[in-house]
Amino acid sequence: MNSEELPRVGLTLRTIGVIRSPFTAAVGTPIQPAYARGAAGEVVVAEPYVEALDDIEGFERVWLIYWMDRVGGFQARVTPYRDTRAHGLLATRAPSRPNPIGLSAVRLLRREGCVLHVADLDILDGTPLLDIKPYVPEFDAHPRSKAGWFEEPGEDRRVADDRFHGGTDSETGGRP
Repeated sequence: MNSEELPRVGLTLRTIGVIRSPFTAAVGTPIQPAYARGAAGEVVVAEPYVEALDDIEGFERVWLIYWMDRVGGFQARVTPYRDTRAHGLLATRAPSRPNPIGLSAVRLLRREGCVLHVADLDILDGTPLLDIKPYVPEFDAHPRSKAGWFEEPGEDRRVADDRFHGGTDSETGGRP
């Protein structure tokens, strides 16, 4: 199937807020919340959506769904941060996706009105927020699942370099 054969769907996404974090550039930003080690930030929800935060305080973690607005273009094969070999993009968590949608499970510290104070944040400051969902261990944790090539990564990288943000070479996954 080529791209002309795919169904044409008109999508409307609404930004419901913004993510504030200590990370202003990709280089040095943790590559996953598990490596963010307490990095604190705020999720600022826009006024029309504040009432939708009611009852979120009882959750230890929340999923943040966001638009990765500063990544380079789509790359079918990439060398991800945790490996030295190229893989198909959809078998990685590399950010250079056809639709740059990010997903992070962060710790919820507290809510103050329209602001969620969070920790273990791996997101760039000013990132547009698309949605928030509660993390429910019964649904979201599958610790015995197979993890493909992640089970034997070629590199133990925990912070980003510049391979996916700006003019990268798709054949090398952004490596010089």
